[in-house]
Amino acid sequence: MDNILASHPLSITILSPLLAGLIIMLIPRERLFAVRAISALGTAPTLLTSLYIYLNYDRSIGGMQFQESLPWVESIGISYQLGVDGISIPLVMLTAVVIFTGVFASWTITNRTKEFYCLLLLLVSGVFGVFVSSNLFFFFLFYELAVLPMYLLIGIWGTGAKEYSAMKLTLYLLAGSAFMLVGIFALYFYSGENTFNLQALTSAAYSPRFQKTCFFFFYIGFGILAGIWPLHTWSPDGHASAPTAVSMLHAGVLMKLGAYGVLRVGIGILPEGLQFWAPLVGIIAAINIVYGAYVAMGQRDLKYVIAYSSVSHMGVVMLGCAAFNSVSINGAVFQMVSHGIMTALFFALVGLVYEKAHTRNIPAMGGFARRMPGIAICFTIGGLASFGLPGTSGFIAELMVLLGTFRAHPEMLLGQVPLFMLFAIAAATAIVITATYVLRLLQQVFHGPVDEKQYPDLPDAKTTEWVAITVNAAFLIILGVMPRLLTDLIGISVGQFLR
Repeated sequence: MDNILASHPLSITILSPLLAGLIIMLIPRERLFAVRAISALGTAPTLLTSLYIYLNYDRSIGGMQFQESLPWVESIGISYQLGVDGISIPLVMLTAVVIFTGVFASWTITNRTKEFYCLLLLLVSGVFGVFVSSNLFFFFLFYELAVLPMYLLIGIWGTGAKEYSAMKLTLYLLAGSAFMLVGIFALYFYSGENTFNLQALTSAAYSPRFQKTCFFFFYIGFGILAGIWPLHTWSPDGHASAPTAVSMLHAGVLMKLGAYGVLRVGIGILPEGLQFWAPLVGIIAAINIVYGAYVAMGQRDLKYVIAYSSVSHMGVVMLGCAAFNSVSINGAVFQMVSHGIMTALFFALVGLVYEKAHTRNIPAMGGFARRMPGIAICFTIGGLASFGLPGTSGFIAELMVLLGTFRAHPEMLLGQVPLFMLFAIAAATAIVITATYVLRLLQQVFHGPVDEKQYPDLPDAKTTEWVAITVNAAFLIILGVMPRLLTDLIGISVGQFLR
């Protein structure tokens, strides 16, 4: 068993949720506990394998490790190739935590439970595959595997305008896939390597003109999933209509696939393309940050507040990528992890509040902390991390991105002022806006008097409901107090990445 784990930890990570889904298909649908238990058992190995690769990654060497390779269609350069470095390992760990807690957040689903968990596990297998693939063909294959189940998960188990949201999300992401395919085929044919291997494509020579053109296709293709403005409108609707676990994965992990794709494929292979488009990427990221925060401040639906907050926080990730230095990219990857855990926590909490109060209308709430103190404490931790209070993971991530952005691209000027300094100032201003709406939200929902007639019974979290909220809240504090658990690991690969 030890030899299998040492030789194939990445394949185990991808296949264990998939295998659990196949087992669930064989279980009678009335055995709900068995379905839920197998789902939890199917995601538990991903926690163990992600911890294994984190602890056994050789930091003195860096680069891609735990590599696996199996030829598939060698004549055109397609192979099943896996590998991880200090950039992808934190994202694998993030996915493992979010899916494990997401299973418990969905414990109360009774409508077509088998199908729900099968699709959820299929989706997360695709996510793991994207983060560990070293071959662009399988990278794209796993990407589609992660995206397409969202249509059914929202369309069947969602709420509100679920059919509209599911269709809108699918059409936007398929349009992004079309842009990605153009970029992938352009790399394949222009490189002359006759392979989809990422490392070989990174080593190939490309003209500046090709890099500028091809990078744009990857930026739009992956950027749609990352929620870049103005192609972000699918995201809030998708968040609001999705069931709890799907919202957790949607905001916590799926949006990171877009940012990871821009970083790993767009920037990693086409750095001169980024240098040319950096002003545009930076401007859009700054708009994301400020616009998302402003719109979140005006929402009355609790889920929409978190949804637009995600648009703002993903702008921080893209700004770190646009700044393109060791500090900013380290901060961008840290922000992916921090925001992933934070939004998973938020959507788990929103699901609990809605389940107990039967409303997401913020003005109709108040005084909930008296009845559900545990939920209130966890919501407060998530809120403090959202606007980057010191001692939480949000502070470390945003600080690194801002520091990296302030000193990025001094040659790009607007008048006599460095352009990226203006982006950093805009991002810092948005932190104040975020603090405003988060504190106001906490005041409106959890403090003040309780409407005894409307809410005669508001129980706190119970049994399995505690898993998702306490685990994610704990990670926000742990990473805020001990950021070197990730920053040192990320920094090793970021240094090699930039070189």
